[in-house]
Formats: sequence, structure tokens, C-alpha cells
Amino acid sequence: MYPPPESTIESYTVALAGNPNVGKSTVFNALTGMHQHTGNWAGKTVSTAAGICTISGVPIQLIDLPGTYSLRAQSAEETAARDFLCFSRPDAVLVVCDASTLERNLILLLQIQELGLPVFLCINLLDEAEQRGIALDFPLLSEQLHLPVVGVAARSGRGLPELQEQLLSFLRQPFVSLHAVPYPESIETALATITEQLPQLDFPPTPRWLALRFLEQDATLQMERLLPEEPISELEIPVLPKAADSIIAAVVQQAESIANAVTTIPESIRKREHRFDRFVLGKYTGIPLLCLLLLLILWITVVGANVPSALLQSGFAKLRTVLDGWLSGTPEWVQGLLLDGMYQVLTWVIAVMLPPMAIFFPLFTLLEDFGYLPRVAYQLDPCFRCAGTCGKQSLTMCMGLGCNAAGVTGCRIIDSPRERLIAMLTNVCIPCNGRFPAMITILTLFFAASLGWGSSLTAAIGILCLLLLGTGMTFLLSFLLSHTLLKGIPSSFTLELPPYRKPQIGKVLIRSVCDRTLFVLGRACIVAAPAGMMIWLLANGTLSNGQSILCQLAEWLQPVGAIFGLDGAILLAFLLGFPANEIVLPIVLMIYAASGTLTEQTDLSQIQTMLQANGWTMQTAVCMLLLMLFHFPCSTTCLTIRKETHSWKWTGVAMLLPTLCGLGLCALVHGVWSMFG
Repeated sequence: MYPPPESTIESYTVALAGNPNVGKSTVFNALTGMHQHTGNWAGKTVSTAAGICTISGVPIQLIDLPGTYSLRAQSAEETAARDFLCFSRPDAVLVVCDASTLERNLILLLQIQELGLPVFLCINLLDEAEQRGIALDFPLLSEQLHLPVVGVAARSGRGLPELQEQLLSFLRQPFVSLHAVPYPESIETALATITEQLPQLDFPPTPRWLALRFLEQDATLQMERLLPEEPISELEIPVLPKAADSIIAAVVQQAESIANAVTTIPESIRKREHRFDRFVLGKYTGIPLLCLLLLLILWITVVGANVPSALLQSGFAKLRTVLDGWLSGTPEWVQGLLLDGMYQVLTWVIAVMLPPMAIFFPLFTLLEDFGYLPRVAYQLDPCFRCAGTCGKQSLTMCMGLGCNAAGVTGCRIIDSPRERLIAMLTNVCIPCNGRFPAMITILTLFFAASLGWGSSLTAAIGILCLLLLGTGMTFLLSFLLSHTLLKGIPSSFTLELPPYRKPQIGKVLIRSVCDRTLFVLGRACIVAAPAGMMIWLLANGTLSNGQSILCQLAEWLQPVGAIFGLDGAILLAFLLGFPANEIVLPIVLMIYAASGTLTEQTDLSQIQTMLQANGWTMQTAVCMLLLMLFHFPCSTTCLTIRKETHSWKWTGVAMLLPTLCGLGLCALVHGVWSMFG
């Protein structure tokens, strides 16, 4: 028996544990009022979050542990969750389970019970289970597990008041551990032998749980912290073949037995979901469906971004006239630096970047909420295994479509340090949202301008082809890295395929706009403002021959650009566009126009005329697209890679790899085109 801790002021600490994708973070947000991002794929929560939940005036600190399938510590998430429970010793553990997948969720609950901690079970997602015809016998479940059970639907708030009331009552009562998993006779005999040698602690974990870890030969657990005064090396530990497998098999069998006793699932539901997954994940239908979904999202983005982008540019132009009046009394160089430099670049980035992101992110978040993204990882896992990595890398690629910096940060969900580093180094091969506008413009001008109403679809198909090329390059570079700089064996991983869920449109819009669109846009604006001032200085600073520094630099780079089927203005634009990919094409136009300010052409025909007047051909457009797809990451992504890897060396590799690929492909296309063109 472990009595509640004595304190003059009543307060408690409760750990929130559960499998990935059971709505644990949603329960945490509902109880604490915090807004931790929740996602419908495994491994979303990779760090702990803390918040205060006040029930009847009693403060309860909730610790949201990383989502984990077990306490066997085979991943960073499992290690973090297990170590917190062992060494921090919360007053109770609130285990959140999915009502639709109770059997799998109970494995973690049974392991936590064995620790000897007070456990309270919260069955979440009742609404989804009821829609699927799944019924649970809560009294029988509580009886079999010897713990309180409350059902909730956290997204709608159903059952939360009862959960709070019963949780506080549970915390105020003395706790007696009654449930124990029955193991095979050989395991039980070995446990008895080890337990006799261990002291009876006054706090969790229990001697039985410690004995299980000794039998499993768990080297990741710091036993000396739990048994500081015991000569661990002198313990007599029986050696049993495959003891770890026998232990987890017994836990799984117990979870299956309890779940089957309390759960009723209509057979028609199983068959329907199985048929749907056979189509979505089919050998001949899965990849084509993925390509069609991407094409649809890209087409909607291309078509929908034009009008709001034009409206933003028009609004910024009117605001510019107001600012001109305010700064009319200042020196010309101040007006130029602030308006022609900083303001012009900043507004261009916003007008060009915001509309596509505001369309793309919500559509992509809908797929995430629906439960489709984990199935993408499942489909691509064989390809990544052939390349020496794992399927989780596909999830980071999906995040990179919005922003490569976010994709690099998302690589934390990959357990293997080697595979995590490969994912970070290759993430930039997937074009981020900031590169889409320039790609769409070039595709429209040189490949779809004469198609009329079909130009948008052609541009979307072109973007899809570039995405497929980027994916292929990701596989190739991952393979090369796995067999050269980062050799190793691909790791196995557990990826849950969650049930299909009806997306919450309102929350999707809020999350995609606030958490993603505005966040990414804000980071781009922070670097675009000073970049605009620097570009203005280069464009307006003149040399002794009367030529601007910008044009002179482009002229010096002309011979180098010719090798790759480009020109000096394009190479210089990529270098100056390092702070933000959105400004590469505008810088090219500014150099061609020999203008002291960023060129803002809203008429595509005028842009096409200017490009063709400066020697652009179909070959130039192809090489420009290839270099736009494969070049060094933007400054924000580079800083993110440095932060995640703690190494300037690997940051340099991340910049060098795609750049060499892009320049190599451009040189190849230029050579072949010159030979046969």
C-alpha cells in the first residue's frame, strides 16, 4: 500500500500516458486549457508537456508523456516515458486508451500497473467507437483491471466533468496494487528467485517489476538509481532463453483476453475497413491514389492562389502610396532602403507565399486528420528500407512540403540517430511551399501558356512531376549516404494505422492557419526584411563604370551560368535568395530590368517577354526548374539543421548535396540539349 504523500497544501502530480494517436494530447489540452498540437499519426508527441488542471480548487499538475506503445524502451519516446514514471514517481498515472483499439492499448496499461503506481483508465474517442458500432462493458473492465474506468470523447468535451471528479476522488484515496500479469511457470519461478534478493521498497517500482527487468537484461534502465545501496553485480539472475519474448507475450495475451471479454465489435465494421484499406494500400492502387490526391491538392492550390495573391499585391501597392507620403520629407536613400528595399521584398514574400500556404496547409492537414498520412509511410517503407532508412522519413517529407525547416524538426520522430540524420540531410530535396510560386510561374509561361483553361492543370501536373523527381532523388541520396558516410542497418519501427476519422474542419482551419501558415510566413518575413535592404544596396550601389554592383556581379557569374544552361543573373538570384526562396525569381527580373527596386510584374505576358528578351528558352526554363528543385536550403532551414545536429559540418553537407545534384542535372540537360537541340 502506498499512501498519498503528506502535504499541508493539497496538490498532486499526474502523468498522462498512452499509445500514439489515442487523443492523449487532446485530453491534456481539454483538462489544462493549453493548446499542444495534436496529429493523427504515430510519434507525434516526442517530448513532455506540463500544465495545471484545477479540480474543485485543487491544483493538479498534468505531465503529458510521449506517446509510446510499451515501457520496453526500444525508442526515445519509450525511454522518456519509462524513466519519468520510474524516477519522478507521480502520484498517479492517467492512461488514455482508444475505445476502438482497446486490446493494443491495454499492453501499456498492464506494464504501468506492474510498476506499482496508481493507475486511472480513461477510455477516449467514445464517439468514434459508437459510430462504428463498438460497445464496451465499463463495469467489467474496471473489475478485471481493479482500477477506475471513465469513458470520454475529449474533442467534444463529453465525459470530462466525470473524469475530473473521479480522478480527484481517486487521488485522495490510499492505493492498493491488486492486479498482476500471470506469466509462464518458468518465468514466475525466476521472478520469485530474484524478488527474494531485492529489498521491499516504500515507493514504486515494485520488486516484481525490477525482477522482470533483470530477467529481460534491460541495459537501458539505470538500476543503480533505483537500488543505490544494493550490490547489483552480486545478484543471482537466472538465465532463461527468450525471457523477454515470453514476458511480452504474456502481457499481450492478458490484454487480448481482457479486451475480448469487454468489447463487442460488429463483424461488418471489420470487413468494411479492411476492404477500404485494401484499396488505399493496394499494390496497384495505393501509389496511384497518392499521386492523384497530391495532384488534386496542387491543382486547387494553383487555381485558388491567383486571385488572393493579386488582391494582396494591389492592397500593398495602395499602402505603398500612403507610406510614400509619410516618408516624403526623408532623404531619398532612406525612402529607397525602407520602401524599395525592405517593404517591397517583404510584401512580395507575403503576397506570393501566403495564398498558396493558406490553401495547401489546410488541405494537407485534412489528410492528416483523416488518418491518411500514416498509410503513406506504410506504402513507402519498402522503398526507404531498400535505401537503408525507414518509412517514418516519408512523414518528414510531407512536412517538408510546407516548410523544409518544419520537416527537419519533424525528423525527431525517427528513433535511429543515423536515419534521423539522413532524413534531415535529404529533406530539402522536397520543394517547400516557398518554391511553388516560381515553379508555377515558369511552368505556366513555358509549358502551359497556350493551353487556356488547361494551363492550371498542366502546371499542377508539372509540380507533381517535380515532386516525384524530388522523391526519387531522396531515395537515391538516402541510399548513397547509407552506404558511405552513414553506414548502418535499417531499423524496424512500429507504425499504427489509425482508424479513419471525420476531420474537424474548424479546428483544421485554425491549426493550419495559426500553427503552420502564419508561423512559416513569420519566419520567412524575419529574414526577408533585411534581405530586401541588402538587395537594394547592391542594386543602387554603382561602380566606377556606372554599372550597379548587382548587374556587375551577374556579369561576372555569366560564364559559370553558361556551363549549366543558365546565366549569371539566375545564379546571383539564388545566392541572394538564400534568406527566402520566394524572392529568387523577383531578383532575376530586377537584374534584367536594371532596376533599383524589386520588380513586381503581375502580368505573366510581361514577365514572359522580359525573360525571352534576356535569352530564356525552353532549355533555360528546364534548368531553372531543376535548380529551383535542387539547391541549398534557405537560411531558416540551415539554422534549423544546425540546431538539430549541433554540427556545422552536417549543415554544410545538407547545403552541398542538393546543390551538386541540381548543378549536375543542369549541366547534363544543357549538354544533351546542345548536342541534339
